[in-house]
Amino acid sequence: MKMEKKYHGVVVPMVTPVTKEGNIDVTAVEKIVNNFAQYGVSPLIMGTTGEGNSVSSAQGAEMIAAAKRASGGRVTIYAGVGGTCISDQYAAAKQFVEAGADVIAATLPSYYALTPAQMENYYTQLADFLTVPLMLYNITITTHMSIPMDVIERLSHHPNIVGLKDSENNIPRLEEALKLFADRDDFCYFCGCAANSAIALKNGADGIVPSVGNYLPKIYQDLYEAGIAGNEAEAERLQQETIEIGKINTAGLTLGESLAGLKVIMKMAGLCEEYMLPPLTELDNDTVARIRKEAEPVLKSYK
Repeated sequence: MKMEKKYHGVVVPMVTPVTKEGNIDVTAVEKIVNNFAQYGVSPLIMGTTGEGNSVSSAQGAEMIAAAKRASGGRVTIYAGVGGTCISDQYAAAKQFVEAGADVIAATLPSYYALTPAQMENYYTQLADFLTVPLMLYNITITTHMSIPMDVIERLSHHPNIVGLKDSENNIPRLEEALKLFADRDDFCYFCGCAANSAIALKNGADGIVPSVGNYLPKIYQDLYEAGIAGNEAEAERLQQETIEIGKINTAGLTLGESLAGLKVIMKMAGLCEEYMLPPLTELDNDTVARIRKEAEPVLKSYK
């Protein structure tokens, strides 16, 4: 069995539950995080699934504080930082830490195409500024940039950079990263592409980051435990099962629409409402009806 590093396990990129008026639904935050914590699953607050770039820093801090209360120290609270204004990022990160974030996960500022040297400089300066650990967050679908592996390797030796969440769907890159980091006790690797969870764990990943875990945290905890125990057949079985489940709110939809679809299922599970933060919107009635029809037997099966 793989030895667990300090940062490991299932980290769910948590939805941001809001009211019709666009305020943080604190009761829903506490309900979702408590559901995670009973299975040892941690939240990543204000990541891509959490509509991170649409959440103000004040709302983010409110959400983190609610999550911290609900977790009661049972799980690690990860908070996402993004955007294009660096000074705003620093101010937000400071607020998030004061609200209770244990780790900051940061994506690249994405308005300008950055050189590798600029990427390295951005993360180095942010790591120097933070009073909690920093996790690098590579997600090409939103930043339109990929952090080169040699840049990550150099950054991995910074004393305040503790890991990489990589959401790039690229198996050769995954394998290259794990050759570098699987045996490092000071740097962790989290697979952010949920469909690659089993293969990542087989190759020595420390954790997985699945959005479907918002309403089915236990199935991913089971997948993680099978993977680190070397039970490849069970991990692969659960992998295929979760891939099919994930299609319910993603098939034929854009990334933003898939997040709205996820909230449809979350409402069915009694966890939050369907409201979205602008510029994203709720789905049309026909799509909602299709998602509900497909999700109903899944929710019944995993009660």
